Amino acid sequence: MNLRQKYDIPSNAVITIAGTVGVGKSTMTKALANGLGFRTSFEKVDTNPYLDLFYKDFERWSFHLQIYFLAERFKEQKKIFEYGGGFVQDRSIYEDTGIFAKMHFDKGTMTPVDYETYTNLFDAMVMTPYFPHPNLLIYLEGSIDDILQRIKERGRPMEQQTPVEYWQEMHGRYEKWINNFTACPVLRLNINDYDIVENEQSIEPIIEKVSQFIRQTQLLKS
Repeated sequence: MNLRQKYDIPSNAVITIAGTVGVGKSTMTKALANGLGFRTSFEKVDTNPYLDLFYKDFERWSFHLQIYFLAERFKEQKKIFEYGGGFVQDRSIYEDTGIFAKMHFDKGTMTPVDYETYTNLFDAMVMTPYFPHPNLLIYLEGSIDDILQRIKERGRPMEQQTPVEYWQEMHGRYEKWINNFTACPVLRLNINDYDIVENEQSIEPIIEKVSQFIRQTQLLKS
């Protein structure tokens, strides 16, 4: 009996991992998928033609980057549900508009026209009854000091070269975003409460929490 069966988690569940850069979304995605016997879905960073350009010039490339992410995440979400679920997904489609696009609009690195075009497209594609939302969003949270330390130790070169003020701003926006997020149920996990890198067995208590949370939300819907 695997952990999914032990804790009675539906085999067609879709779980999305969210959180700012440095919290360990990819690590959690792999560990949770392995524990549940699910497939993984990772954001395509290495093949993104705009990412390096964006970090060099936010204003020039922010709109292009967000449109690229929106298209790729929408296609991936559609594929996951057409496959029949049973996935853990690294990063949600909701963060793109709720955090990244809005931040660039607020800071003047995305024009009002571009922002309106982007949000109208997002709403038409995602915020409809026809779009398949995940069963659960797991939000990984931690202090800004812990996150900056992780970026320093494990981050990509372009992330390590980004000013600290950018990550501080991002951290605050993530907290505000998750406090108002309603598209699907949310389970919050503090990154200091587990260490799945050093202890693979510590994923089981997390899976137990996931099971309890999914059951609770199902009871609320019934």
